[in-house]
Amino acid sequence: MKESNQKALAYCRVSSAKQTTDGSGLTSQEHRCRQYAEQNHYEIEAVYTDDVSGRGDYKKRRGIVALLNHLKENKDCNYVVIFDDLKRLSRDFEQYPKVKKAIKSFGAVIESPNYRFDDTLEGWFSENVNVLVGDMEARQIARQNLQKKTARLEAGYHAFNAPVGFKFVQTKEHGNLLFRDEPIASIITEAYEGFASGRFQTKEEVRYFLEGHPQFPKQASGKIGNGRVDKILTNPIYAGYVGYKPYGVELRKGKHEGLVSYKLFQRVQERLKGRAYAPTRKNLNEDFVLRGSVCCEECGNAFTGAWSRSCTGKRYAYYMCQTRKCSLKGKSIRREVLEGEFEELLKQRTPSKEQIDTLSVMFEKLWSHQATVVQARHKLLSRDIASIERKIESAVDTMMDTDSLTAKKRIESRIESLESDKLLLEEKIANCGRPIRPFDEMYRTALQFMAKPYETWAFGRYEERKAVVKLVLTERMTYVRNQGYQTPDFSLPFKMLDGFCAHKNKMVPRDRIELPTRGFSILCSTD
Repeated sequence: MKESNQKALAYCRVSSAKQTTDGSGLTSQEHRCRQYAEQNHYEIEAVYTDDVSGRGDYKKRRGIVALLNHLKENKDCNYVVIFDDLKRLSRDFEQYPKVKKAIKSFGAVIESPNYRFDDTLEGWFSENVNVLVGDMEARQIARQNLQKKTARLEAGYHAFNAPVGFKFVQTKEHGNLLFRDEPIASIITEAYEGFASGRFQTKEEVRYFLEGHPQFPKQASGKIGNGRVDKILTNPIYAGYVGYKPYGVELRKGKHEGLVSYKLFQRVQERLKGRAYAPTRKNLNEDFVLRGSVCCEECGNAFTGAWSRSCTGKRYAYYMCQTRKCSLKGKSIRREVLEGEFEELLKQRTPSKEQIDTLSVMFEKLWSHQATVVQARHKLLSRDIASIERKIESAVDTMMDTDSLTAKKRIESRIESLESDKLLLEEKIANCGRPIRPFDEMYRTALQFMAKPYETWAFGRYEERKAVVKLVLTERMTYVRNQGYQTPDFSLPFKMLDGFCAHKNKMVPRDRIELPTRGFSILCSTD
């Protein structure tokens, strides 16, 4: 056998990262390149790979860029660059000659086990025809994928990667269908409900909540970006709806079950468009749970919290007012005092078992009463949907008759708003007549919290302790030094419990009650 010191580089490419794990494309390409090198007595010095599409700018492919850098640093070696097929080098008719020219500019020669390069006119024509065929095939594949995804979306199926909180499950009837991915799905549901109710005032607090769950997927740093929170809170897929405007597919009911209702999703969108009630500070931490919930007796502004270190090195936690021109500015209150007195308030507001049982009976009767109004509500919602459909038809007719682009855009915006209202009404009709969740499941958490607010505060996580403050109180508490809290404004459920259960009440007797009239006389006739 003839020996040769000719050095070579191999280049292999598949169209996606998934093909590197689900197939053997790169391995088989490299095997054929090595076979070809052995037959021609070449020594392969390095193998470069890519897992991206062959269309588009070749400079965005890491593998081919690394290969060109290798050629640039070793211009005197006159390498042979081997690739399995013309399509592996490029599937773009405009980019192919550019990448070929770039390789040859460093003194390298290109060869392939599946194609013989020829410098004649006929060889040039054949090579370009092969590249053009590869370009057309890539365009056809892209068109087919677009058509399939569009059809899938129009039928109500999600056609992209499963978003966090969902997973694809193969079914006989629907094919790949989204299902809840627990426990992440329940975490996202709680995040939606917390943001809609005001438990989480800002997206930053939602991020803290998600980061606090070890099961939720995070970055390598253990953090979650605000951009990811935006995608979760604004994606209608979580409400059970699909749509993709770039493909011309408007929002519609999906075949999968959402993690939240469309009504709750709309409430979240309204909050996102509005202004947060209590912006979260960047230096928010778990050391001062009552920060922002207790205010100064003098100026009425919220206390802040800080740590202090004694001369012995021991650290102490304090709450204080930091408002300028306040006479109590900088005068601190020990954390154990402020939070200890709040714990006493919670203990005083802990209802008895009889009170909780009474509340449970009341809620259950109210829950059962819904069945009596279902039919009338169903008719009313159906009438509202018919009215919206007439408005949509009228708006479409108006848009067809106008030539103004500005007017058409406004009408399109109006139609989108009406379609959103229609979807919301359709969801209400779907849920009409059946509770969203069973009674025990719906009210169990609320009743457990009302039965033991102190235990939730004392043994709960930071988010749960913050929730206790927001659910028990309607406004900030005012703290007076050496006296304690002024009368707090408790939320309605605790006011109600205090109102009808805190005192002993009796029914009025049947006999008439006469007020005393001592010292007062009336002249009466004896006839």
